[in-house]
Amino acid sequence: MSKGTGGERVEWAIAWPDDRDDGFLNAYCNTIPTANGGTHEAGLRTALMKGLRAYGELSGSAKRIAQATADDVMSGACVMLSVFVRDPQFQGQTKERLVSPQATKLVDQAVKDHFDHWLSATPEVAKALIDSIVDRAEDRLRRRQQKEVSRKSATRRLRLPGKLTDCSRSGAEGTEIFLVEGDSAGGSAKQARNRANQAILPLRGKILNVASASVEKLRGNQELNDLVQALGAGSGDRYDEAALRYEKVIIMTDADVDGAHIASLLMTYFYRELPKLVENGHLYLALPPLYRITQGGKTLYARDDAHREELVAQEFTGRGKIEISRFKGLGEMPPAQLKTTTMDPEKRTLLKVRVPQKSAGVMPDPEQEEEQQNLDTMVETLMGKKPELRFAFIQENAQFAGELDV
Repeated sequence: MSKGTGGERVEWAIAWPDDRDDGFLNAYCNTIPTANGGTHEAGLRTALMKGLRAYGELSGSAKRIAQATADDVMSGACVMLSVFVRDPQFQGQTKERLVSPQATKLVDQAVKDHFDHWLSATPEVAKALIDSIVDRAEDRLRRRQQKEVSRKSATRRLRLPGKLTDCSRSGAEGTEIFLVEGDSAGGSAKQARNRANQAILPLRGKILNVASASVEKLRGNQELNDLVQALGAGSGDRYDEAALRYEKVIIMTDADVDGAHIASLLMTYFYRELPKLVENGHLYLALPPLYRITQGGKTLYARDDAHREELVAQEFTGRGKIEISRFKGLGEMPPAQLKTTTMDPEKRTLLKVRVPQKSAGVMPDPEQEEEQQNLDTMVETLMGKKPELRFAFIQENAQFAGELDV
């Protein structure tokens, strides 16, 4: 694109390729290469940011683009910029940086109008561009937060969340941390635990759904920050397996719909933010009972309605009244029963959370790659930002639902 008046003009071309790791910016003034940039590059960055923010206001994506910077916009872009100005001023003898003040305004005015028109004329491409820039911004903010945490950890002793009841064993081998919902359940779990190797971290209700939350909300969520701090291994691409403080991370929620929802939110968080923890086999689900069945001196526990009916039919065949009580939640369960049914390694049942292993070779395994894509699609459908995907899933699968616990 070229534009100019009075002998001064601007020529530019810019593209954002799919592979944004090979970007470049080549800038010139009066055909002289300006390797160190200068005022003409500043004008380009200003024009692009103005255009994106203006389009964001029109398209309803202003909040998303607000966290982006010019570096996020230029990162990975392929740019050619050439200006022709009278009496250019350069910094230093090598003329590698343009300092002429009029170049900023010249480029800004030349680029912004054309960029605005291009965004408005191609809404689908504009949306894809904004999504890509927002991803870059969120990744930058995440990295900055992780650097801050790493810097703080290097300058002071590790501070664990105050609500964490830690185990006494210093090494990670053989240790477990139970993630429980609420202080009530946390109180019962603390009394039922083995102090040597079992830690308890109560969480306040339903955690943030990271699949539909912005990185800003994720960074500001205290519950998730406490969780990462307790585990000690960091998150994202800064996850450090050697620093993980526990061998098993066990999600222990109530055996009802709300408990299943909380477990789903936690699994989504681990899958998105600590995938290596899941891939390396550290994540588990506890199976607390929903019913206590008693006849005389015999007591058994049932996981759900179907299991209850099975036990009543097969295990309680003698005479005498069968008493069935339903646990309202882990907090209502006496510590001795919680220990026996859910926390004692010799008597409990744990479900190990598994995900497809990513191939380390040059050629990925087609079956594992397909399985990984299906899992990503399912997580995005059920937990992502688009409610219409969940609605379609419910419509397609409603025929398979039996009794609903609502």
